[in-house]
Amino acid sequence: MMKVLVSDNLGEDGIRMFQEAAGIDVDVKTGLEPDALMAIIASYDALVIRSSTKVTKDLLQAASKLKVVGRAGIGLDNVDIPEATQRGIVVMNTPTGNVVTTAEHAIAMMLSLTRNIPTGTASLRRGRWEKKKLQGREIFNKTLGIIGFGKIGAIVADRARGLRMNVIIHDPFVTPEQIQKAGFESVDLDGLYERADYITVHVPKLKNTIGMLNKAAFEKMKPGVMIVNCARGGIVDEGDLYEALESGRVAGAALDVFETEPPGKSPLVEHERVICTPHLGASTREAQTNVAVAVARQIIDFLTEGTVVNAVNMPSVTGEVLEKIGPYLTLADRMGCLQAQLVRGPIKEVVIEFCGDFKEIDLSPVSTAVLKGILTPVVKDDVNFVNAHVMAQQRGITVTETSSAESGYYVNQITVRAISTEMESVVSGTIFGKKDPRIVKIDKFRLEMIPEGHMALIQNIDKPGSIGEIGTTLGQHQINIGRMQVGQEEEGDRNIVFLTTDTPIPEDVVEKMRQLSLVKTVTPLEF
Repeated sequence: MMKVLVSDNLGEDGIRMFQEAAGIDVDVKTGLEPDALMAIIASYDALVIRSSTKVTKDLLQAASKLKVVGRAGIGLDNVDIPEATQRGIVVMNTPTGNVVTTAEHAIAMMLSLTRNIPTGTASLRRGRWEKKKLQGREIFNKTLGIIGFGKIGAIVADRARGLRMNVIIHDPFVTPEQIQKAGFESVDLDGLYERADYITVHVPKLKNTIGMLNKAAFEKMKPGVMIVNCARGGIVDEGDLYEALESGRVAGAALDVFETEPPGKSPLVEHERVICTPHLGASTREAQTNVAVAVARQIIDFLTEGTVVNAVNMPSVTGEVLEKIGPYLTLADRMGCLQAQLVRGPIKEVVIEFCGDFKEIDLSPVSTAVLKGILTPVVKDDVNFVNAHVMAQQRGITVTETSSAESGYYVNQITVRAISTEMESVVSGTIFGKKDPRIVKIDKFRLEMIPEGHMALIQNIDKPGSIGEIGTTLGQHQINIGRMQVGQEEEGDRNIVFLTTDTPIPEDVVEKMRQLSLVKTVTPLEF
C-alpha cells in the first residue's frame, strides 16, 4: 500500500480520487508545524502540497520513502528542487490548471479599478451617494500594455481584444513574429510605457523582474496610466508606486499580490486610488478543482504505473534509461540555463550537437533538458520535461539536433548553439568522471567550468594584474570567491573568468567591476 500525505488544503475531488484509488492510502493533515511534519514524513511515499508547506532540504533528508512531491498549482518556490533531484524524488506541478482563472482576475481588476466598483460599494455602505466623485472611464479603444506573453498574458490579450482594446505586448523572450502571428503588436518596453493607458504584468518573479516597475519606469509612462499586478509580489516596487500615485503620474492601481503577504497595515493598500485582493488570482472553484484533480491523477499514475507527467526535474523515462542519461540531463539543463543568460534578444533557433559515443542512448530527453534550461530563467515553474518543446515552438524557437560518432577533445560532448535576433552563442559541455557536469567551451574560450551556484562571467584583457583587481574589488565589498576558473581565447588577447561566490554579487558591485581598466564585460549568472 502506497501512502500519500496531503499537507495543504486540496479540493475535495482530488481527495476523493486518492481515497478511491486502488493501492493508495491517503492522510489529510493540513497546517502542520515543520517539526510535526518532519516527525511523520518518513512514512509516506508521496507528498501533496500547495504554497504553505515548505519542502526543505532537512525535510527531504527525513523523507526516507518519499518518491514524489506534487504541487497543486504552478509555483515551486517552496520546494528545494536540487535536493529532491539529488535524492531521486520527482517534483511535479500542474501548470495549466489556473491560467484562465488568473487571466480573468486581471481583467476583472482592470474593470473594477476603471469604474471605481470597490470604492463605490464602500461609499454606499457608509450611507453616501458619491456619483459625481466616482466617475470612471471607458476601456473601449484604450491601449492595454501587457508585459509577458506566456499562457496567462496571451489569455489576457485575447480577452482584452474582445473588449475592443488596443493591445500592445512586450516580451523580450518571444520573437515579434510570434506576437504578430497571434494578432497583436510587439513593442519595446519604453514604447509600451509611452503608449499604454493600462499596464498589466504577467512575468514570473526572477532576478531581473524584481522591482521591474519602479520609479524610473513610472517616469516613462503616460500620465494617468493604471497598473494591474496579478502576477507576483515584488515585480512592482510598492514604495515607488505609492509615490507615483501621490504625484498623479499613476491614476490607479489594482493589486492581487504584494512584496510581503499578507501586507499588513500599508499606506499603499490604504491609498484611495488602489484596489486590492488577497492573492485571489487562482482562487475560483473551477481552478481549485482543476489543480486538485490534476495533481491527484499525476501522483496516482506515478505511484501505480510509473508514469511521469509535468515533472520539473525528471523526464518521462524508465529507471534504466535514467541511470544512463541522468548526468547528461543535468549537464544539458545547465547548458541551456547558461545560454539563456548569455544571449541577448529573443532566441529564434537552437542547434544541439551530440559528438562521441552516444550509441544506443535515446538522446531526446537530453534535448528536452536543453530547452527546459533555456526556458526556465524566462518562465520559471511553467516549463517542465513534458511541455518544453511545445513552449519553445510557441515562442518561435526552431530546434535542430545533429549527432556524430566522431569525438573531439572529449569522448562525449554536447554543443548548444543559440541564435537570437541579435547574436549567436555557442556552449559545449561534457561529463567528467561518471556524473560531474562541466562547461568546456564558450564561443572561442576553452575552460573547465562547474555550472552551479552564484557565478559571474568576466571577459578581460590577458595582462598581469587583471585578475588581481577583480579579486580586490570583490574583497572590498566582503564578497568571498569560492572558486575561480580561467579560460583563454583560442586566438586573441582575452581571458574568460568564471567566479563562484558565496553570495550573489550586488548590481552596484557589478558596475564597479565593469569600470576596471582591464575588464571588458561582467555577466552575473545563477544556476
